[in-house]
Amino acid sequence: MQTPIAAIKQNIEKVLVGQEAVTDLLLTALLAGGHVLVEDVPGMGKTVMARALARSISAGFGRVQFTPDLLPSDVTGLNFFDQQRSEFVFSPGPVFCNILLADEINRATPRTQSSLLECMAEGTVTVDGVTRELPPPFFVIATQNPVETLGTYPLPEAQLDRFLMRISMAPPSQEQEVAILERFRSSEPLMELQPVCTQEDILSLQKQAREIFVHKAMLSYIASLSQASRGMKGVELGVSPRGTLALLRASQSYALVQGREFVSPEDVKAVAEPVIAHRLSVSGVTGTAGQKKAAEDLLSSVTVPTEDWGNR
Repeated sequence: MQTPIAAIKQNIEKVLVGQEAVTDLLLTALLAGGHVLVEDVPGMGKTVMARALARSISAGFGRVQFTPDLLPSDVTGLNFFDQQRSEFVFSPGPVFCNILLADEINRATPRTQSSLLECMAEGTVTVDGVTRELPPPFFVIATQNPVETLGTYPLPEAQLDRFLMRISMAPPSQEQEVAILERFRSSEPLMELQPVCTQEDILSLQKQAREIFVHKAMLSYIASLSQASRGMKGVELGVSPRGTLALLRASQSYALVQGREFVSPEDVKAVAEPVIAHRLSVSGVTGTAGQKKAAEDLLSSVTVPTEDWGNR
């Protein structure tokens, strides 16, 4: 019998071509209970990937197109006065869903961007002093274009730190691009996708991810990466304890996605750059290239321990 993870991956592959590694990272973030920032140029399939994941799960999907005139209440919802009932009634915003696509998040003002902070960190929304729970699982997939920066508002470090990962789509090879043309020539595969698992399946997988075994030496390795990042030359701000926990959760979830019951060094290395890079503040460098290079240098500078990783 096919597992929910394999079923979701197979479903997404009906739409996306050559994005298996990105799909694994997306599922990793979902099972870790985190959120993903997809940063890439237009037309690479960011929105299609988010919709394919949402259609693969029998869960609520919401989408917000972020623009400069978008208000926080357009995201979270607001109270309005119902004249027939003679009382204020809460109208939920699109954030009340399981999978939220925050499209071009950096085009909204910092005030509107910050409306997602509580949602992403605590899974709740507070409007007029009343706190409401968001339905679990709650997963934000935000996108932004790193090229067109005119009229955008860069995400502050506090907002970036709420994202478990920052990933980008891999450009297709010629063979893969031909496969895309053939697949979409006469049909729309995205519209044909059917759910292959439920919300309960995802919640169960999230619980399983927390139970993935992590050897003490692996915990020391993860902590060593964070410690080393704080003393790196040219790095003004290293990985925080929240980032260390994020790397642990991502490593456990990635191991589960790969079908293992324990975390190996390969799991940590696979998720390290997407988890760590956007948390590094590199002096004298703008853009993501410097952060990715610093994350790569960090990985190469810390010795990988050798143990029997499945030995408890």
